[in-house]
Amino acid sequence: MTNNSNKNVREKALDLLQRIEKEGAYSHLLLNHVLSHGQVSKKDESLLTELVYGTIKRKNTLDFYLTPFLKDGVESIEPWVLQLLRLSVYQLVYLDRVPDRAIIHEAVNIAKKRGHKGISGLVNGVLRSIQRKGLPRTDTLSGLERLAIETSHPEWLLEDWIAAYGEKEAKAMALTNLEPPPLTVRVNLSKSTKEEIKNKLLEEGCQIEEGALSPDALIITSGSVITTETYKNGYVTIQDESSMLVARLLQPEPGMKVLDACAAPGGKTTHLAERMKDKGTINAFDLHKKKIKLIEEQAKRLGISIIEAKAMDARELTAHVDQQFDRVLVDAPCSGLGVIRRKPELKWQKQKKDLERFPKIQADILAEASKLVKPGGMLVYSTCTVRKAENEDVVEAFLSQNNSSFKRERNEFLVNTLKAENGEGTILPQQFGTDGFFMALLKKQDL
Repeated sequence: MTNNSNKNVREKALDLLQRIEKEGAYSHLLLNHVLSHGQVSKKDESLLTELVYGTIKRKNTLDFYLTPFLKDGVESIEPWVLQLLRLSVYQLVYLDRVPDRAIIHEAVNIAKKRGHKGISGLVNGVLRSIQRKGLPRTDTLSGLERLAIETSHPEWLLEDWIAAYGEKEAKAMALTNLEPPPLTVRVNLSKSTKEEIKNKLLEEGCQIEEGALSPDALIITSGSVITTETYKNGYVTIQDESSMLVARLLQPEPGMKVLDACAAPGGKTTHLAERMKDKGTINAFDLHKKKIKLIEEQAKRLGISIIEAKAMDARELTAHVDQQFDRVLVDAPCSGLGVIRRKPELKWQKQKKDLERFPKIQADILAEASKLVKPGGMLVYSTCTVRKAENEDVVEAFLSQNNSSFKRERNEFLVNTLKAENGEGTILPQQFGTDGFFMALLKKQDL
């Protein structure tokens, strides 16, 4: 169990954990880069993924376990040593494939290689003490503190969720965030039927389940979908189920003029184009110029020609766009707290005060984009967060300022999928196993 490939994988995990903590890097982007460039052997890919995501997901639980064994607490040791201890305790507690002695031996070797003798002694001493004395118990804690350690989420975030959804839902959401997210694909119904696409994927070695929420979804339970011809030839797109609902909610039709105000990386934009059978026009904008390429690449792979993508700040749309649209999508920049399962570092990197800027940006984009909706046209406002301040409150404030021109629009699809009667709905991760998400359908009145 302590061969070179395993040493390599644990050292690689340590490198990534340091970069995520120090640079605020995104775990999924770093991991994708390492895996796609063959920096670990094929057989170690799933272990590396497990070590990195697992250690980040359980960070404050791991620190709780370590604290009694560090004389001056976790803050007192060098950051890389703390990451090595977290990584090792994660394996001791949550992985049963690797013997404890191998985990400790490996950690000590890494400590010797990267630090001085005192550090390898500290690492050895702490891990052997944990092995000998056992872990501290969470039942010595109570209330919010206990919930935070048992679900490994910051207290302020749990407090917010409890205020919004109640303790039961808040706890369920936090526990769901500790589970691995499903890999879901959207079938391109403008190219083929769902059944035919499903059969293509099965023939190429993928195991599949039906989606729980979206009619366009297939869940890939095993197999490498991204290397299949079915993927390369544009029959499927990787996308979470909850965000697949947006295009169906907006109901674009072939020949329409559609605006996507915050479009990158293009998942929802291309879905709109598929629903339109590649007939009509979609103007797609995003603040970041380098992300426009992502939209264009997606469109090319899917064989879509109606998307025109440009870099633009969505708060300045009316200064540059002088036409009106049948459909407008505002998938607004947000705190992203609905996707913690995919980006577990989000819960540690953000503080409550960091989130205060979002509602103003969202309100500005919504107000600006709404000016480009034709009378009788529709607008969808959506986010991948589960904060009312960025969701219901933004929509409510917008409607009260534009109370005669826009109304929430009841939608059968939303009623059937989410039991949402008033044209807006929140999806919590525990409900369908999808990302947390919010969407609202607004109709511009014919005045």
